[in-house]
Parts: sequence; C-alpha cells; structure tokens
Amino acid sequence: MGILLGFTGPIESLTPGMAASAELAIREVNASGLFLRGTRVEAVRADSTCVDAAAASAAAQRLITAERVSAIVGADCSGATTAVLQNVAVPRGVLMVSPSSTSPALTTVRDNDLFFRTAPSDARQGELIAELLRERGISRAALTFTNNDYGRGLSSHIRSNFERLGGRITIAAAHEDGKGDYTAEVAALAAAGGEILIVAGYVDQGGRGIIRSALDSGAFNRFFLPDGMIGDSLAPAIGAGLNGSFGTKPGSESPGGTRFEQLARAANINIGPFTHQSYDAAALILLAMQAANSTDSARVKEQIMAIANGPGETINAGDLARGLRILAAGGRINYEGASAVRLIAPGESAGGFRLIEVRNGRMETTGFR
Repeated sequence: MGILLGFTGPIESLTPGMAASAELAIREVNASGLFLRGTRVEAVRADSTCVDAAAASAAAQRLITAERVSAIVGADCSGATTAVLQNVAVPRGVLMVSPSSTSPALTTVRDNDLFFRTAPSDARQGELIAELLRERGISRAALTFTNNDYGRGLSSHIRSNFERLGGRITIAAAHEDGKGDYTAEVAALAAAGGEILIVAGYVDQGGRGIIRSALDSGAFNRFFLPDGMIGDSLAPAIGAGLNGSFGTKPGSESPGGTRFEQLARAANINIGPFTHQSYDAAALILLAMQAANSTDSARVKEQIMAIANGPGETINAGDLARGLRILAAGGRINYEGASAVRLIAPGESAGGFRLIEVRNGRMETTGFR
C-alpha cells in the first residue's frame, strides 16, 4: 500500500502523524493474520510535496511501477491529488483514498470511481465557517487564501455562504506560499478592514507568515483558522497573539474516535488534523480488499461504499480483526472507524467538524458540528 503524503512542503508538520496513523491500521490488520488468507501488507511511503503536481505524479508513478502497490492512501493536498488521479492513478487503474484532500472540485473530477476521501469537502466547511462567524456576531471579515486548488475552492465557498447569511467579505486576496515577507499582502488586507482575518492557508507556510505579519503590524488581532491552519506547530510559533482565534478541522465525537486516540497514544503517534481520517483511509482499503477477496482495484472499488455505509455490524477503530473475520465468512459490516465514516456519492465523506479555540497558547476542542 502506498502512502503518498507531503513529507516536505507546507503541511510537513502534519504528515508524520497522518502516515503513522495509516500504518497503525496496517499493523492492526497484519497482527490479526486474517487478511486475504494470511497475506501481509507492506506500507511504502512517498512524498507528494503537497504543492508540486509533477513531483506528486512522479512519486505515484514510482509507487505503482517500481514498488508495485495495489492502492494508495493519499494524496494529501487537493492539487497534488488531482494531478495524481489524472496523470497516474486513473490511467493505471489504481484505487486512491485521500484522508485530507478537501477541494470541492474533486467532487466532479473524472476518476473512473477510483477516488474516495475520508475528509469532508470544503463546500461543507465553507458553510460551517460562515455559520460560526455569524453566530459570533461577525458581519465584516477579510479573507486571504493560498493560491491553489484548496485555497481557491475553500475561499469561494466561505465567501458565498458568509454573504448569503448577511455578512460581508471586505477583500478576498490570494497569497503565495514560500515568501519571507508578507507585508504587502497584509497591508492590502488591513486597508480593506474587517473584524477578523480568515486565513485559508497552510500551517507551515504562507498562512503562518500572514498571521505573524498581521500581528507585528497591528493589522488584525483575531483570526479564523480553517483546517489547513490547524496544527500543533502554529500556536508555539505565533505566541500569545493567537489567543482568541478559532477554527475548524474534520472530526467527530464517536466511540471509534476515542478508541483510535487510545491506540495512537500507545503507539506514540502525534494525534492531529487528519490522523483519524488517515487511519480510516487505510482501513477502508484493506476491508474492501477483504470483501472483494482481491487486491485488484477494479474489484476493490466496488466494495468501498458498502463497507463504509453498511448495513452490517459496526466496526470501529481497533476492531479491524473482527471486521476481517466477518467479511471472510461472507458477512457484512458498517465501518465507522476513527472518524464516524459515512460516504456519499460520488465517494466522499459526509463527516462532521471539530471546533477549535486557541486558549493560553493551545488549540483546544470546544465542540463538534
């Protein structure tokens, strides 16, 4: 199984936990000895870089041709995922399940039913962000977004939903990652004004730079942080100026989530954004292979929706051996996993979100929606 994530690039602080979570599911399956009559699964990592479409495609090509993987967990960032799908996975007929690609454009991508995702689309996140802002009485907001598929798609849905609810986006301005100075970008945002700055960027790149520059200049002192900005590295890097900011990331309150976190801590995995979804991406693939009695993507893809949505016995994180046993005996399961998995056509998550507040230099969960 390939694990194609951005081990370098703008979310590199998130991907070690994501990869380790996918590998946790693989180890659980191997330990059972029940997968396809004792077949063992080997994980092979490759670097999508998150933002370099050519590098991501080359990495996927290597996974398929040299490493001979049967399926891929990934990619992570939406642009990389789109490139890999179109350039490699679809032509090669290889199944992909992404734990973190959230661009609404992926809903309609031509994928020959080979692509699924365990994180919900930014079409839903945009609706939720607008609702949360209005619930707090915010009527005017500035918006900056990373200039790629993820940023453009998310910003569009934030803006349309916020304005539908009576709010006003004073400016929606793209920023480029990898710059050392965001003074000019912040000056434009400040000139437009707003009660809050929405930063639809990346935690280890331009989004962080925008926040630091905004605080240094006094342009803004409160920020909304969508999922790409939620990570343990942000609050220590920014300091007390981030207190009072709030945000969202995919997540749910479920027994499977609690069990996953217990297993992850025992394995010294840093629990963070998309770790639950990464475990689920790998588990879905493996359980679908068991149901198909095959590792052939053409057969496995036909089982994904049934595994995710039942009907059948509920399987949570930590229950993979039981799921494999039921499927081997011809039974049916409803995989809930670590993130209360439920898939809707055309194979994407209908999942919920975890609400985040920055308090005393820490990102704390305040609820679920």
